[in-house]
Amino acid sequence: MRLLNHEFYGGLSEEVDAPQSELINLDALLAIARRQWVVVAVSVAASLLLGVGFILTAVPKYTSSATVLMDRGNKQVVDEMLSLAGSGSANDEGYVLSQVEVVKSETVALAVVDQLKLVEDPLFNADNRSILATIAQGVKAVLNVSKWFSDSSALDEDFSQRRIDAAVKVQNNLAVTRIGRSYVLVFSYESPSGDLSAKIVNAAAAAYLDDKLNAKYDATKRASSWLIDRIAELRQQSLATDLAVQKFRTANGLVSMGSNGLVSDQQLSELNSALIVAQADVAKTQARLDRIQEILASGQTDAIVTDVLASSVSNELRTKYLNASKLEAQISSRLGPKHVQAVRLRNEMDDYKRLMFDELSRIAESYRSEYDVAVARQKSLEKNVADAAGVSATANETQVQLRELERESETYKNLYQTFLQRYQEAVQQQSFPVTDARIISRGAPSERASSPNKLLALAFFAVLGASAGAGIGGYREFRDRFFRIGDQVRATLGLEFLGSTPLLPNSASPSFTDDARKVGEIFKSSDRFNHSVAYPLSSFAETLRSCKVAADLTIADKPCKVIGIVSALPGEGKSTFAVNFAELLASQGARTILIDADLRNPGATRAIAQHADMGILESILDKRDPRSLLMRNPKTGLLFLPAVVKQRVPHSSELLNSVTMRQVLADLSKNADYVILDLPPLGPVVDARVMAPRIDGFIMVVEWGKTARAVVSELMSSNHQIRNKCLGVVLTKVDQSKMKLYQTFGSSDYHYSRYSQYYQENV
Repeated sequence: MRLLNHEFYGGLSEEVDAPQSELINLDALLAIARRQWVVVAVSVAASLLLGVGFILTAVPKYTSSATVLMDRGNKQVVDEMLSLAGSGSANDEGYVLSQVEVVKSETVALAVVDQLKLVEDPLFNADNRSILATIAQGVKAVLNVSKWFSDSSALDEDFSQRRIDAAVKVQNNLAVTRIGRSYVLVFSYESPSGDLSAKIVNAAAAAYLDDKLNAKYDATKRASSWLIDRIAELRQQSLATDLAVQKFRTANGLVSMGSNGLVSDQQLSELNSALIVAQADVAKTQARLDRIQEILASGQTDAIVTDVLASSVSNELRTKYLNASKLEAQISSRLGPKHVQAVRLRNEMDDYKRLMFDELSRIAESYRSEYDVAVARQKSLEKNVADAAGVSATANETQVQLRELERESETYKNLYQTFLQRYQEAVQQQSFPVTDARIISRGAPSERASSPNKLLALAFFAVLGASAGAGIGGYREFRDRFFRIGDQVRATLGLEFLGSTPLLPNSASPSFTDDARKVGEIFKSSDRFNHSVAYPLSSFAETLRSCKVAADLTIADKPCKVIGIVSALPGEGKSTFAVNFAELLASQGARTILIDADLRNPGATRAIAQHADMGILESILDKRDPRSLLMRNPKTGLLFLPAVVKQRVPHSSELLNSVTMRQVLADLSKNADYVILDLPPLGPVVDARVMAPRIDGFIMVVEWGKTARAVVSELMSSNHQIRNKCLGVVLTKVDQSKMKLYQTFGSSDYHYSRYSQYYQENV
């Protein structure tokens, strides 16, 4: 059965924890809102009253506005000049933000103060604070202990300090905004006077333009002074570098031919051209020489050479050779080849041929001479080119340094010319300064107050009050660490929740009579101890029946069930519950005995047996028969063993744990179905712990909304025997009007309104 209960409770605990694992538990938030709405409403109401007081006491203020356009076109002229001094143009966003800070600067504010003479202006210097602000300032002044001992003369501000204070006031009330992504700035000033606001905002716009104009003039003047010094320095550097170039040329013999470069380079170029021509001549003469030598070696008489054709001797010999050859052919054909005339002609032909070859040899010799001359000329040119190349290489190596000097000289020359030109522009700009801003609309006095905005102020105070109320409510919820619903019992203690009992009215009963004392009858001091009998169909009685069912199911094998009623702390309604529980059992026909086992604070005895003379102490100490000491309720048949404490009992735990006490329980259990023990609370004393071995089950009574969950959890964890035998937990003194505020959807208490039709709280 215990294992079953553990599994059952564990499942309930998981169900309770499941909603807490959600990101946002809407049911829990709605429940908190239902519980704390009064706190929030009171906070909002108080805040609205404060807001109304602020509106009624606030001084109306008027706002005047002027617009200024920043003209980037004019600024570019100055920026190009100032860029030489290292002040390049910034991006648009940074430029606009910078101008906003300039407008709100102390320089502009002081210019406005001086222009309008605000130091002596009574309207400007009037105390325009609201009553609340005045009170706050007064409290602050009182709390400022350092001024209590100040000399009166030290409190008088001089003109300079008052001027600075006025400038600070202008800065605080002057607002500057940008219209979208444009270059238009809106100047706004708020004060108790519309005319004063218009004057100050227009003066601020004019002071801003004057400040920019003066800043540009000063910047141009500084740039001109800087340019003069820089120009003089550049002039000296340009002259020095130009002189260094000329000295280097003279020292290294680098004669220049203007745009054609150095003389050595020109000579090398000409020699290379001549060498190419000479190489061509050598190739040409060699080709002619080789051809004519080939002709001489082959003995060809009909070979054609250009110079042979041009030679008159060769042409005459060839003509004679051809005529003799023709005549010899004719004679040989008529007279025969051996004819004397034919033989003579052939001899002449041989002579002509030999003469022609001799002429050809002479031409060949002339070719050889031309070839030798061409080769000699080529070699001479090659030597000259090699010498010129060496000179040019040396000149080029030296020319690297020369070009570096020339570049440096050219750089300084260009810088000098540029700075001289910019200096002339700076002089012109200084004589004709321009500004990059202009006023496009001036401020006019406003006839309608701009503040306070009543609706906005009320909305702000309402939100402030709601926030404060929500904070207070949240803190109260955070501090609410008590048991409110059954799910909290299951989740925190892991025990069964048996139900709850409402807070009962404490109405007194009539005084008991001597007859009641004589017959040993129970007499109840209040009707709340008879509630379960008087209202058997109430929710209170139903909770008691739930406890009976839990006892019957859990302790089913015992003929007499010994049940202990315990609580964590005193005053949780434990005795009231024990008396009503015992009365319910007796009224249902069960043989029930109620024992007041709280020997230090016998609450049950004071409740139903104030007239008792003897009880459990006499049974334990004097070993009297407990049955003879029982008191009886004639209506229900309940038997009650009181605890008549005539003096303090310091050793109550030893008495409850004694053998005699065991015998008392044994004797009473023989003739009873239920023995209910009203035990002391677990927190103050250990009496309930020593009784645990002889008790079949415990019912834990916890006061609703008063006993902390941590206290009950710690006590149950430290009393294992009681926890293991605990039948469940009952919440007592429940405020039914507030209970519904803790009911969340899905919880066991959510449908209490529907359950109530089964209950009847009145007879």
